[in-house]
Amino acid sequence: MKIIMLGAPGAGKGTQAKLLADHYGLPHISTGDIFRYNLKMGTELGKKAKTYMDAGALVPDELTVDLVLDRLAKEDCQSGYILDGFPRTMNQARKLSEALGKDGEIDFAVNIEVPDDAIIERMAGRRVCPSCGASYHIVNIPPKKEGICDRCGAALIQRDDDREETVKKRLTVYHDQTQPLIDYYKGLGREIDIDGTRTMEQVFAQITEKLGD
Repeated sequence: MKIIMLGAPGAGKGTQAKLLADHYGLPHISTGDIFRYNLKMGTELGKKAKTYMDAGALVPDELTVDLVLDRLAKEDCQSGYILDGFPRTMNQARKLSEALGKDGEIDFAVNIEVPDDAIIERMAGRRVCPSCGASYHIVNIPPKKEGICDRCGAALIQRDDDREETVKKRLTVYHDQTQPLIDYYKGLGREIDIDGTRTMEQVFAQITEKLGD
């Protein structure tokens, strides 16, 4: 089974991708992991990507697709995989489809839907410990003492990516880039919509039910 995870930042697609990977025994593949591996190993593709990253430029779609395809060619991906964070643009989606061909096309594009206001509330409430890495939420998982880590007593911080104004900008970019992707996979008959406002367990149950498990 070959699955693409779609969803706005904070929609929970990464969490669900890990749960699905464990459930189906498939590799969970994120572009971030692919980039880190190739940079660490000093592969030719990694060296090419590094030239763009060192210059502060975005890695071109063609190179990103090549990095993903190189990972999908590994033995552990032959029975399927779960792609998390790729494709992000229509250009990437088309190139992926062209490379995979009809016989290797994606089976499902799982679109986890969460309203923007709920996303903003989720992400803006996040707090992290800069010392031990523990994560909290001021509403859902508050620390015992406001602003202080339960584990080590360090002062909690809000990451720049979780600030409301930053989240709003990320959502605007997401909608501009991803709505065409949703429409594309829907046109192929492979997109399924999931209500991401429910609990983690309920969302997971929705997905597996629609995937036929």
